[in-house]
Amino acid sequence: MKANELQTPVYIVDESKLIKNLEILQKIEKDTNAHILLAQKAFSMFSVYPLIGKYISGATASGLYEAKLAYEEMGKENHVFSPAYTDSEMVNLCQICDHISFNSLSQLEHHRIVFEKSNVKIGIRINPEFSTQEGHEIYDPCAKGSRLGICKKDLPPHLPKGVTGIHFHTLCEQGAEPLYETVKSVEENFGTYLHEAEWVNLGGGHHITKEGYNIELLEKIIKHLQKTYDLEVYLEPGEAIALDAGYLYTKVLDIVDNTMPILILDASAACHMPDVLEMPYRPPLKDGFMPNEKKYTCRLSSRTCLAGDVIGDYSFEEMPRIDDTLIFEDMAIYSMVKNNTFNGMPLPDIALMHVDGDCEVIRHFDYSDFKNRLS
Repeated sequence: MKANELQTPVYIVDESKLIKNLEILQKIEKDTNAHILLAQKAFSMFSVYPLIGKYISGATASGLYEAKLAYEEMGKENHVFSPAYTDSEMVNLCQICDHISFNSLSQLEHHRIVFEKSNVKIGIRINPEFSTQEGHEIYDPCAKGSRLGICKKDLPPHLPKGVTGIHFHTLCEQGAEPLYETVKSVEENFGTYLHEAEWVNLGGGHHITKEGYNIELLEKIIKHLQKTYDLEVYLEPGEAIALDAGYLYTKVLDIVDNTMPILILDASAACHMPDVLEMPYRPPLKDGFMPNEKKYTCRLSSRTCLAGDVIGDYSFEEMPRIDDTLIFEDMAIYSMVKNNTFNGMPLPDIALMHVDGDCEVIRHFDYSDFKNRLS
């Protein structure tokens, strides 16, 4: 089937664009001997895990379920970090993970009796207390009052027994320059631990595959850490792997007028692209422009009962009509992993567009998927 023949709403992941991103990341691995991991919190389409595994070292998880998914579907390096683990989770994680990072010394000690019986490499997450972003405090791990990572004042003089790695994550959709500044700060304030460690995880938020990203600087940072501290270096981007590699096809169901044309779609910001409301975020739209840039300006909204379920205002060269298909771009990341069935909204199907342009529906959702989430 071709994309325009699929039932809407549907997420379509473009295999050729995914491969293009993976080739960039693979080259960095080869140039630096760093390990790049898929952060599943951004993209968990496990049907393409075998493809991803051909190019990069493995995956990283934010909890047991993601760790199990990577273990079962990719079968390569498997890392996990969570602010806290239950006792039963730790038993399971030690059986399927290569690296486990702890968010506090109390969690480290609480689970010591379990992880010391395994071969898992143990790390601690530090809070560099060095913010690199403005305007999105909800995504800033170094914001005042953050629960993520151990502050310098709470660390012992040396790495705790059994800890071989340092983990930090400060970026959100950023380039190599903020990483460079963060690493300098970490060296100044946590240098002792870097010298004692065997590996360092630079976290995620690296927009490595975005046009204009300074790959040369990233490789310089990696090589500096390797040479200065004799460390294995890990990076765990999620967005960079599937950046600009997905679409959300949606149909115009109705058009109402209230000071402007309002298009009611079969897709929802609240249900199918929550970052639109949370970040907030204005998704790119094929053949759509900024408000008033073209002749017809419309508001794109959903059929849920939430008054604020609005995707945004876009202008068009031609006025959209009922039954037209609109195509949102960059919809592979933070979409499938965050969607929900509020109002009983159907989940979009998931399809893969192969290199030859043919589309394969990987997963179709129906009423049973809605019902089985309830009781």
